[in-house]
Amino acid sequence: MTISTPVVKTGQMRHDPGGLLFIALGLALVAAGFVWRGRVLRPLSAKRAQAAMIRERSRNLLRSADVAIAEARRRAARGEPAIVTVKDVTRVACQHYGHLFVEREEAAAALRQRYEATDCRVDCMTDAFN
Repeated sequence: MTISTPVVKTGQMRHDPGGLLFIALGLALVAAGFVWRGRVLRPLSAKRAQAAMIRERSRNLLRSADVAIAEARRRAARGEPAIVTVKDVTRVACQHYGHLFVEREEAAAALRQRYEATDCRVDCMTDAFN
């Protein structure tokens, strides 16, 4: 035994305006994504890409110097100065930020800059000025 339901034909097809608006908005977002794909992450020229890499490396070295200073202050006993070396900055840059090679001059410059900015003369010693 089959059960059938009668189909009533009205002759006119109606569209839901909310559904059409939802589909149109989705298509607009897909088109915008296609047009602006990766513009923020990838610079258009090689020169801009290289400048972005240099800025990122510089920021990472400054952050490495901050971390090395903080670690040295934690390691120091009460009443004695914290000793921060350029080697500490290089180690943090390699471990935390994945830099394979950091020149001593770069690490020393970053350490000098953070040393002076955080007023480390009061409680720190460093070899970055040699």
